[in-house]
Amino acid sequence: MSKIDKIIAAIGFSDYAPGIYNFAAELADQMDAELIVASIINERDVAAVTTIVSLGYEVDGEHYVKGICEERKKLLKDIIEKSGFPDIQNKIIFKVGNPAEKLLQIIVEQEADMIIMGPKGRTNLERAFVGSVAGKIFRRSPVTVVSFREGEHSRRLRKKIHL
Repeated sequence: MSKIDKIIAAIGFSDYAPGIYNFAAELADQMDAELIVASIINERDVAAVTTIVSLGYEVDGEHYVKGICEERKKLLKDIIEKSGFPDIQNKIIFKVGNPAEKLLQIIVEQEADMIIMGPKGRTNLERAFVGSVAGKIFRRSPVTVVSFREGEHSRRLRKKIHL
């Protein structure tokens, strides 16, 4: 097995975000790897804001993206401070676009060796165990994908397994 030098933590700011970050930071620390935190602002959300603008409301996509980035930076700062790994060096990347496509681009651009992500994003819509973005990453990623599990989600999945 080749050395893991760069790990991406895909953070969608769902309930899984602190756990994903903590797991990725601990792994990066143990492997002496660089940790890259990637968060994608879905282009569909930005398009929805553009639609609202066309209805005469005073908002625009640029201010929406800036506001979301600032909010996520604050949330991420809080997650990092509470993680027990506040001194670990994090590279933070925010992009706008299709989440799966942008994560795949980040993997290639950053020459990552692994990506860690949750089983689903911010919505509570269940896919068959894996969210649509996670599913696309699992099928198309050129690097190892780790699906983070913890807490209630892990307990529910364990109960579904019949021995």
